[in-house]
Amino acid sequence: MAWCAWTRCPRPSGKAAEMNTRDEHDDQPEPHESGAENRWSGSGSGVVQAGNVTGGVHFYQHGPSASPIPRQLPTGSRIFVNRQADIEWLDSILEPAERASSFGPLCIVVGTAGVGKTSLAVEWAQRVRDNFADGQLYINLHGYDPGPSLTAAAALEQLLRALDVAGGSIPADLEARAALYRSLVADRSMLLLLDNAASVGQVRPLLPGTTRCLVLVTSRNLLSGLVSREGAYRRTLGVLSESESIDLVRATVQGHRSTDSDEDIAELARLCAHLPLALRIAAERAASRPLLPLSDLVQDLHDESGLWDLLDSDDDEQGDAVRSVFAWSYRALAPDAARVFRLLGLHPTAEFSSLAAAALAGMRRQPARQALAALSAAHLLEQRTRTRYQFHDLLRAYASDQVQHEEDQAGIHAAVGRLLSWYLHTTDSAVTASQYQDRSFEIEPPADMVEAEAFVGHNEAVEWLELEEGNLVAMAALAAQLGFHTPGWQIPALLRNVYAFRHPFDSWQAITRTGLVSARRAGNRFAEAYLLHGLGTAMLHADRLGDALSEFERALTIQVDIGDRRGEVETSTRVGQIYQRLRRLDEARDRLERARDTARASGDVEHAAFATHLLGEVHVQLDLPGRAVELLREAVESLRRIEEQTLEIDALVSLCDALREAGLLDEALGTAHTTLETATDLNDDVIVACVLIELGKIQLALDRVDESLISFQRAAVLQRKLGNTRHEARALDGTGAAYRRLERFAEAAEFHRRAATMFRQVGDDWRTAGALVGLGVALRRNGRSADARAQWQDSTRILDRYPDPRAQRLRARTAALLAEVDR
Repeated sequence: MAWCAWTRCPRPSGKAAEMNTRDEHDDQPEPHESGAENRWSGSGSGVVQAGNVTGGVHFYQHGPSASPIPRQLPTGSRIFVNRQADIEWLDSILEPAERASSFGPLCIVVGTAGVGKTSLAVEWAQRVRDNFADGQLYINLHGYDPGPSLTAAAALEQLLRALDVAGGSIPADLEARAALYRSLVADRSMLLLLDNAASVGQVRPLLPGTTRCLVLVTSRNLLSGLVSREGAYRRTLGVLSESESIDLVRATVQGHRSTDSDEDIAELARLCAHLPLALRIAAERAASRPLLPLSDLVQDLHDESGLWDLLDSDDDEQGDAVRSVFAWSYRALAPDAARVFRLLGLHPTAEFSSLAAAALAGMRRQPARQALAALSAAHLLEQRTRTRYQFHDLLRAYASDQVQHEEDQAGIHAAVGRLLSWYLHTTDSAVTASQYQDRSFEIEPPADMVEAEAFVGHNEAVEWLELEEGNLVAMAALAAQLGFHTPGWQIPALLRNVYAFRHPFDSWQAITRTGLVSARRAGNRFAEAYLLHGLGTAMLHADRLGDALSEFERALTIQVDIGDRRGEVETSTRVGQIYQRLRRLDEARDRLERARDTARASGDVEHAAFATHLLGEVHVQLDLPGRAVELLREAVESLRRIEEQTLEIDALVSLCDALREAGLLDEALGTAHTTLETATDLNDDVIVACVLIELGKIQLALDRVDESLISFQRAAVLQRKLGNTRHEARALDGTGAAYRRLERFAEAAEFHRRAATMFRQVGDDWRTAGALVGLGVALRRNGRSADARAQWQDSTRILDRYPDPRAQRLRARTAALLAEVDR
């Protein structure tokens, strides 16, 4: 059947959007051995090559690549001096040399906090980026942030998205993500910068398995395991020498001060422990006071250092120097800037927007931006874009200390409340402006002095949601921790439908579980059920069907108990879908009939039509195609009456399948062509790709094999572009069936083999079994009976688990093939 919305980014909103997030479950065609003369016609922008295949199936697309080349390196420091020996060492790694490893160079730059590891890595990476034609990737692993560091799984999700993998095609499993990532970069020349790594475990899964990529890692730890096992090159970055420190200070103050002596600058550098981070802050303060003798500023810093010596009894000279410079610069700030700085220590992550900072401080936009500009000018913040800023982790820790010392608990509570209110209302604004809006609960008005961000259109809204993904997860956790339980569950609830389409599995699962903590502590059963439904959907997208079923059943129990009829229908439908995927078809039919009847009783035409649609699909799988056609026609007519076009064309694709199964091939063909034209006019590539598969099957049933090959070819290329592995495999399997009909059995075998492999990768056992049957037929007709027997035996082991009529029929067919080959 035809629901293809695992990768769907639709136009509709509300219930239609929620209902579209599902997979379809068509069945494999029976294997045929009847042949026809070899023939091939047609052309297209994408070409499937199947002649003389020795490995996997290959796809070629004419013209420029559809995927943009990633250019993710941050902007280098405005002032970068010295480090010539370190630059030359890094340059030497690029020189051609015979290496024993099977992957490209792995370089680690290690050193203490504030020594300039990131500045050096970014500076060098920017210099050599043209050596890597396929782009540069950057990940901040946040290994030393006060909060949790980025996991390897989350980092791989970011990398895969940067490589243009659709969310629905990113596996949930760490090893599967790593394997997909290595496959994607295997033939590319890329530079990967992994910043602020805390451990070998963070880095190892991110290493490409190719000699054409270079990986550069920065860390405060030695990461010795990467040196011993992966043969990494390691460079320890020391503090600057006195002359290098003087050069850095003079470059920073150039144009502001010109009479400072080397002796005074050298003393300033000593008080900064020759650390670039501290030197830049001290030099910027000197530049902002051009008429004050540097000796006076040095004395001030000397006095500050003496205070830290009295307060701190440890023997960390560099740490003392950094804290002294921070305090010295912080005390010189104007009151508003100082207050913004320390309140930003309450933000749960290092990166934030100017509007979030304004809400946190309870300020209007312009005064907040002025304060942020002052902090950026003093090098206490780094301005990443026009409206976004980032803390160095040492400065963030210092700000967190200051806010606890200088603000009372009531002030801290009010500031966090404003920040949560801003994130809640800006999230609501973004979801409303997107195609994913589906809010079924009220939210309180924004707090005083909170001005939510506004968005123009879907793309701008989605850009913000993706940019703030990590912050939203952190904000929900902060809300649960501090007892702000209403925004704690509402932020995840607002994102439920967004995540159902965009599939950031790690964030989706984390924020939903955190939201459940807040919902339960608030005693809000509606919120608990709503989020359990979202968690079940996340499990469903991750192919964890048992876990998904458990979460949906928990949600359904609450919804029935509190009389939430809409929630009950939605969740019952989800349960029916899971039974459908598990091929527990009688249970699926029962659940879907109940969901349909409940929706009808409450006057919910849309959900009733959706459940009817799914019932039609189940009846195809139950080998009752005539009844399936009746149900699907009913669903199409209902959706047409209420003008739900997106749901209607999804139902039409399923109707094509049912008509073909019922032997109504002419009507099926006409419906497929009409649906394809509509989807093309709507620029809906997801439906286009799905209906092409159905069209190919109908054409094959009509013995229009040339046309079916073109349809399958177009579908395979488009599904690969969309990143949907399951549907790409369906197109490849259909191609294999078409080549069998043409008696081109070697090519057919390669397509079936690739399809079976891909079905296994996504855990689709039913379709794996069907592809293996087709593979066996092709192998046998190609004179490889022993190999054919192995495929049929493997298929039989899978089919034994399914009791439904279609599975029994396919198993009987496979048993007959085995008996025939054994004679």
